[in-house]
Amino acid sequence: MYKHILESAGNINWMALFALITFFALFLIGIVTVFGKNKAYIDKMSNLPLDDDNPSDNH
Repeated sequence: MYKHILESAGNINWMALFALITFFALFLIGIVTVFGKNKAYIDKMSNLPLDDDNPSDNH
């Protein structure tokens, strides 16, 4: 059925379709990675620049 629909659609730019599918796949992988992180890890990383446990002597 899908083959018939794609054949009747005319001239499909397969490279553009491949790029679109690749973009959505990478986007979904990024979303899953971001929302799959542990909240404690995100809080630790967000507070890291403000942490003064190791002060530097370079003034």
